[in-house]
Amino acid sequence: MSRYTGPSCRQCRREGTKLFLKGAKCLTEKCPVERRPYPAGQHGQAGGGRPRKASEYAKQLREKQKVKRMYGLTERQFRNLFESATLQPGVKGTNLLIALETRLDNIVYRMGFAASRKAARQLIRHGHVEVNGGRVDIPSYHVTPGHEVRVAPASRDFLAVRAAQELASRGQPVSWLTVDADKAAGRVVEIPTRDAIPVNAQEQLIVELYSK
Repeated sequence: MSRYTGPSCRQCRREGTKLFLKGAKCLTEKCPVERRPYPAGQHGQAGGGRPRKASEYAKQLREKQKVKRMYGLTERQFRNLFESATLQPGVKGTNLLIALETRLDNIVYRMGFAASRKAARQLIRHGHVEVNGGRVDIPSYHVTPGHEVRVAPASRDFLAVRAAQELASRGQPVSWLTVDADKAAGRVVEIPTRDAIPVNAQEQLIVELYSK
């Protein structure tokens, strides 16, 4: 299955929550989820009929779609990551979220060097990100504690990077990362716990879905 290339906000409306796919727009009154909190399309807005109760499978599927879309992965990427996470000791759902959070594209986003994960992937693919001093152009690269992630010196003054840092300065940084905004660099200090991952997800539903 190919990566989704349609309107990002349509995905947020389908899941009924902000997936933060559009950077600064998600924090303004222009966010479509705020203005039209129902799925897009002619059948998106509930009519006069009685709403149908979602089945357990439907709840599991929607939770999987929400998290997959939030991190911008294809179905194959997401499934492979889940299969890998289940081989690790610990809680399967938590392992999945940790695997998602420690991808390089998510780290760049969490550190505030990109306004969205999609923008982070573009920054990485174009060779503007370094890990431990060496250029890495693979968004799915797994970052471990002790690794330093930074925007390449020649790329620090990019308008998009500066704008993302300004946006990030308004939020609360995650506890398992340290960031030096002046140097556009940061470090992973530890593997995140579930409580330290700021994602509103019921990951157990995903585990149940894939365990069928």
